[in-house]
Amino acid sequence: MQLRGLNAQTGSRCNAVHSGVSRQQLRAYSTAVVGGQRKVKPTIDWDTLGFGLKDTASSMYVANWTAETGWQRGTIQPYGPLSLLPSAQVAAGCNYGQSIFEGMKAQESAKGRIVIFRPDKNAERFGNGAVRMSMPPVPADMFVEAVKSVVASNADYVPPKGKGSLYLRPLLMGTGAILGLGPAPSYTFAIFGAAVGAYFKGGQLTPINLVVEERFHRAAPGGMGGTKAAGNYSPVLLTQLEAKQAGFSDVVYLDAKSDTYLEEVSSCNIFAVTGKTLRTPPLSGTILPGVTRNSILALAALRGYTVIEEPVTVTEAMEADELFTTGTAVVVCSVGSLTYRGQRRQFTAPDVPGPVTLELYTALTDIQSESAEGPAGWVVPVQL
Repeated sequence: MQLRGLNAQTGSRCNAVHSGVSRQQLRAYSTAVVGGQRKVKPTIDWDTLGFGLKDTASSMYVANWTAETGWQRGTIQPYGPLSLLPSAQVAAGCNYGQSIFEGMKAQESAKGRIVIFRPDKNAERFGNGAVRMSMPPVPADMFVEAVKSVVASNADYVPPKGKGSLYLRPLLMGTGAILGLGPAPSYTFAIFGAAVGAYFKGGQLTPINLVVEERFHRAAPGGMGGTKAAGNYSPVLLTQLEAKQAGFSDVVYLDAKSDTYLEEVSSCNIFAVTGKTLRTPPLSGTILPGVTRNSILALAALRGYTVIEEPVTVTEAMEADELFTTGTAVVVCSVGSLTYRGQRRQFTAPDVPGPVTLELYTALTDIQSESAEGPAGWVVPVQL
């Protein structure tokens, strides 16, 4: 499958469409559809899926950009190494770190088809991130069609309904060689996937235990905390690993100015619940504009909750009725306990999610799996 994209020199836009690649050619990368019926990989144990690369999908999407050509036609090709020079700009341990990524999921729905969730929002965030990192944005229609092509070519890696999902990782990297500080001369847009289960080891609905981090900050005002840039994530590994060694699931970071307000967890947004009021830190440039966060804000309001985007102090969080986190990987996850300066506040009984968390998790996942109707355009089917 091939796609047309954006010419960066003229700014002209081409339709992101299939460029003459037949369904038969696409299926050459996958044995997912046989006799008109979708097949799943017989070698994958769907009941023991974790969150990792053990069951990486067999094909990936790759497209390249240069100033002379703009975005070239992308292709589906076997999953494998990308060729990079040591002088590549990309954040794979090389040089100046021009790299952003997304996280998405494809799943089998209650209607027996494969669907993705709000890909337009990921495309929008991906485009905004590219601008912030001085990279050529991938046109939204090209992005969405590329995602669909990866799902279609790896449909056999989509777990049976209720067993997990095909996690998708779109990447945009400065892959052109450069020595002096500056934007890369060329870029690569790639998407790969893997069959996954729950993000946290305890399981999808098992509450997690968080600890407040006070030594380091995830982001600072005027920085790029609101961008899903590769460089935002490696700095959290030190504190995250220390927290896990101490028995916690993850850490929650505070604002860099006052060390007073919650920002977010290493890889997800956070909410505080008091009665029928949901509060979550505002998008002030230091917090990632999560697609799941946005969806929960909308669903909670529709279900009669008062939804407020405002700073939440640690003290307020410790006194809340309930806390939960949101993200593509974690979905909606109950916080079992929060520890701050040695004081531990327990919110739920062991292995029991909070009632509001469970309500919103169910509401969201029912929509994502087409077990319930949701807002128009949220669930997008993938044609095989």
